[in-house]
Amino acid sequence: MHPSLVEAAERLRQAQAGSQPCAPVRDLIQAASAELQTDPVDMAYAVQRHNNAAAMAAGRRPVGRKIGLTSIAVQRQLGVDQPDFGLLFADMARGDGQPIAWSDTAQPKVEAEIALVLERDLCHERHTLADIIRATAFVLPAIEIVGSRIANWDIRLLDTIADNASSGLFVLGSRPVTLDRLDLVRCGMNMKLRGEPVSVGAGAACLDNPLNAALWLADTMVRLGEPLRAGDILLSGALGPMVEARPGDVFSAHIQGLGSVTAAFADAQ
Repeated sequence: MHPSLVEAAERLRQAQAGSQPCAPVRDLIQAASAELQTDPVDMAYAVQRHNNAAAMAAGRRPVGRKIGLTSIAVQRQLGVDQPDFGLLFADMARGDGQPIAWSDTAQPKVEAEIALVLERDLCHERHTLADIIRATAFVLPAIEIVGSRIANWDIRLLDTIADNASSGLFVLGSRPVTLDRLDLVRCGMNMKLRGEPVSVGAGAACLDNPLNAALWLADTMVRLGEPLRAGDILLSGALGPMVEARPGDVFSAHIQGLGSVTAAFADAQ
């Protein structure tokens, strides 16, 4: 891997290990891209894969993928026309309503999502929505706790991709619902902070339908040689605006037809 990409990966790993945010890495990625005459987005994913491989070598277990940039408004803000993705690890999962140590977060922000859990592999070169529906065992309400190793969230597209799509933690609800019992497009979402509404939205906010996001991811992962597998958890993207979290905050997200899920942050130590 190009030395600038190695430096970017190391910068992000040190920020994670030391819980100290770092400077953006986009300049390092752009430098490598210019020298190698390659797509800078591909180079950013190379950084992500490098660090994820190191994490797996250290014993962390992958359990699925997260999809980011599913909001058209956010895509326009970053100058892109498609989502991005990151890898979920088992040690990123937190219990519904159980205290989340502040030291486990990285400049956290929360967003309500629908999580799909697969029961079949998705290995076709090009999938249909029917393939996604057939492969989905059930869905759950979820709160993703996004995080950034980049100081002050000074990110652009290359930074967030390299930083595992700004992954942090996630909380899943515990009452599975099958797709035939849910309107993924029209289901309303209301997230409250200590009982006060802070984010509202619906399934249509996620690429018009969370299944569209899952379809994009399934095709993308096959193209990259890493198809989605049975048992994978897919965080399909935000249903409403992201909200900054602070120590002691308790967020509860209710999704119509799915029920509720709570992310409770412990006080800072």
